[in-house]
Amino acid sequence: MKNLSLAAKAGGPYSNGTYEDVVSGKYPLSRFLYIYVNKAPGKPLDPVVREFLKLVLSREGQDIVVKDGYYPLSAKIVQEELAKLR
Repeated sequence: MKNLSLAAKAGGPYSNGTYEDVVSGKYPLSRFLYIYVNKAPGKPLDPVVREFLKLVLSREGQDIVVKDGYYPLSAKIVQEELAKLR
């Protein structure tokens, strides 16, 4: 995979799409990959779904993300998302 240098405005400053630039928001062409869960309001999350989401957020799950050519979530974001599952 080759990173493409981009600038949010004509003339720069340019960012080359490194992990640090993406996480800091300097790279203008990035987005999260979302997982949507069908859960009734006020009802608990299905235990199987909860364990799947924990796997996605785990080191093993994030290693799969990297293997598929994407950047992993930062440790801060992983902790924030895990807190939502508690």
